[in-house]
Amino acid sequence: MTQNILITGAAGYIGGSILADFLSRTSSPIKDSRIYATVRSEEQAQRLSKIDGVNVIQVDLSDEASVSEAVLRNEIDIVLHIASSMATQLAANLINALGERRKASGAQTYFVQSSVTALLSIEGGWPYGEVKDTDAIFEKEKEIGGPNPVRQTNILVTELAKAQGVTSFNVALPHVYGTGSGEWSKLSSSIPTYVRTSIAHKQVYKFDVEGRPPAVHISDLVSLYALLTTKILQKEPMPSGEQGHYFGFNHRSPYWAVMDRIATSLHARGLVADASVKTWPSYKMAAEAMSLPELYIRAMCTSTGDLVPVNAYKIGWQPEWTEERYLADIDAEVQAALDLDMIKSSRYDTLLSAEK
Repeated sequence: MTQNILITGAAGYIGGSILADFLSRTSSPIKDSRIYATVRSEEQAQRLSKIDGVNVIQVDLSDEASVSEAVLRNEIDIVLHIASSMATQLAANLINALGERRKASGAQTYFVQSSVTALLSIEGGWPYGEVKDTDAIFEKEKEIGGPNPVRQTNILVTELAKAQGVTSFNVALPHVYGTGSGEWSKLSSSIPTYVRTSIAHKQVYKFDVEGRPPAVHISDLVSLYALLTTKILQKEPMPSGEQGHYFGFNHRSPYWAVMDRIATSLHARGLVADASVKTWPSYKMAAEAMSLPELYIRAMCTSTGDLVPVNAYKIGWQPEWTEERYLADIDAEVQAALDLDMIKSSRYDTLLSAEK
């Protein structure tokens, strides 16, 4: 029986790349499914509607009634939630709607949450040291608690999905890089933010602590979502619910080395005064310069975390990019930022508003 897949955040960098990958498939269980995509604006809806094979739904995901109507009317079986890990209500509305869908159809429904790896670092409030995605992450996040909106969303997803009879998975997203294949946003926010800020100050800055956060190329991350979706469609058993965590990374991003290469690239283009990298005088100044929330900037920009991915490899994930290949490609990343994305991202507007 044909199943219907809904991708939220389909106009974004990751969601758009997943959508493009799914639509490009010529033979697979995904090819045999109907693909739906949610967008926020009329402009996004019109642009995505021109793509063959996608059914566009313009909906406010914070409106519970609208979400329920969209999921039930379009008979959605699987939701890949890429839109936001910071707004708990969005995930709640989607899971509740999938619960209604399950009751109406009698068939199993699935929810894939997109979290972040930064939560599992000391800077992100993780006190337990090394963590594998096979560990009891849900129980430990409940012990930590606190106001972090992403952690609150993670806990809600697991608990509410279980209560609604919805099978849930949680993909922890690292630093993602590379040019995406979506129709709308082509780049992640990280390197374009560093490039934009450096040009504005005529100087490249780094933090006083070198983080080595987990990282993944967008194509490798998309392949993980595709693998999860394929196995869901084929009804293959996989860790889910409280055990359903998947760390979506395969190498590290050495922050100081990245900034050194960004400085070299920008100086060669005459966009900064010299090729040296200075240290930010304060985290407050850095947060203001990059339009990032000061409360979370340490976790976002200096975290490392002792994470060990296991589950993704167990189900057959085979990423292709390495740290060496990534560092060698930084100049291309800078050029892509200059060509494609020199506009401030609105990704962290919710957190910025909460600080005020």
